[in-house]
Amino acid sequence: MLQPFYRILIELTNGRWSSAILQRFARSRISKVIVPSFAKVYQLNQEEMEKGLHEYPTLHDLFVRQLKKEARTIDQTEDAVVSPVDAVLEDAGRIQESSEIVVKGKTYSIEEMLGSRGILQKYLNGTYIILYLSPSHYHRIHSPVDGEVTKQWTLGTKSYPVNKWGLKYGVRTLAKNYRVITEVKTKSGHVAIVKVGAMFVNSIETIFKGSELKKGSEMAYFTFGSTVVLLFEKDIFQLDAAIRTPKEMKVGEKIGFLRQMPH
Repeated sequence: MLQPFYRILIELTNGRWSSAILQRFARSRISKVIVPSFAKVYQLNQEEMEKGLHEYPTLHDLFVRQLKKEARTIDQTEDAVVSPVDAVLEDAGRIQESSEIVVKGKTYSIEEMLGSRGILQKYLNGTYIILYLSPSHYHRIHSPVDGEVTKQWTLGTKSYPVNKWGLKYGVRTLAKNYRVITEVKTKSGHVAIVKVGAMFVNSIETIFKGSELKKGSEMAYFTFGSTVVLLFEKDIFQLDAAIRTPKEMKVGEKIGFLRQMPH
């Protein structure tokens, strides 16, 4: 009975006032009352949490929880690209010359997602990967690659659900939602890490400072369930042959590898 209630609260709220009220509630001490039931409904793995369940003073604190240091292993294989989040890898494919990608039968514009025709050019005929985080997932975002941050920018305002139903029936959710985009230059080429918000309120907190990113290092966190889109320049990325979508992924697990840019 509780799961539909939480689904409405966490995944399907997208109005300005309802989102603001939900955010205020989640950060209030009152919300601690529902922490145990939330953990039970979404079957959170309490063994890997940095703290015991009773130590989270609010629902928000539970949502942005840290994990024990040994809970995730980062694949250190040279040129390996790792999952930046605990998530379901929903889809992967080629970015068309027209800048379009097709996810769950819906067509999205990468130009609209990035908000820049100039930046778009390097990603045409490249690869995209869609990673969806449910309320049950660990919500910290880590770097999938080693590299230098060349640009970071924010786009969008209102956010609609980004779960599988939102992707299927929503209106250009991945390209219209509030999103924070980080572009990273690797030794092979550029990778864009698009963090897509799931609610009207600012649900993405960036914590990374500086310009150099190490694979597996923490970049940001979602305060509500959301989606990460990875974009790779043409010819620089190869998806792991063992991956079949949809696939449950953990932070640090290999999703593919970078290849050297052709000369």
